[in-house]
Amino acid sequence: MLLDLVIVMPVYNEEACIVPVAKSWYSVLSHLNINFLIMILNDGSTDSTSEALAVFKNNKCIEVINKKNGGHGPTILMGYRKAIQLSKWVFQCDSDNEMKADYFSILWEKRAKFDALFGLRKGRNQNISRKFISAFSRITINMLFGKGVTDVNTPFRLIRTNILKQIVGQIPDDTFAPNIIISGVLSKTRLRIYEHPVPHVTRKTGEVSIVKLKLWRFVVKSFWQTLFCRPVINSINK
Repeated sequence: MLLDLVIVMPVYNEEACIVPVAKSWYSVLSHLNINFLIMILNDGSTDSTSEALAVFKNNKCIEVINKKNGGHGPTILMGYRKAIQLSKWVFQCDSDNEMKADYFSILWEKRAKFDALFGLRKGRNQNISRKFISAFSRITINMLFGKGVTDVNTPFRLIRTNILKQIVGQIPDDTFAPNIIISGVLSKTRLRIYEHPVPHVTRKTGEVSIVKLKLWRFVVKSFWQTLFCRPVINSINK
């Protein structure tokens, strides 16, 4: 029997916050009275993240997967591919607590009328480089796929499994930003999309892993991958 929901949460070097973040999601989902699994994918953390996550070893609703470092995008893809086998809906969020679990219920309660629901990052504090990259990503998706999703790379997204399953099977394993491509496909297919503002707060622990020249190299890589990866949705079964 399928679960109602699987949460896909990639994590890298978040020893200071991962336990309270996971507990906050567990609390919110438990109060919603749904059958869920929180899938935490530890992407080769070099700090004490894996030791911290050991506290959940006896919790049947939280699965911890410790893996070799492969990058944020490939880790998300791995989580998606596991999640689509287990549940009716898949939700992806980050582990840095910049978007709180408290706002998930807004999307969950509206899911019946939509195919994909997104939290728009509200009040996001970005430097000039990241503002440019966010705008560039949005413009790229609009040009290649059409308008439909405003915050194309938001890590706060709820998608029907039958739709996500068709998309992720067509995305290469090493894709740097699969969520951007997924947003594009959803926009092009003209699916029922819902967007709701969700407060975005600057992280208080850990650090951003992609900075300066490394960030720009990945932007170029993401652009070319998005340009040549065009997944198609063949059927939509509600």
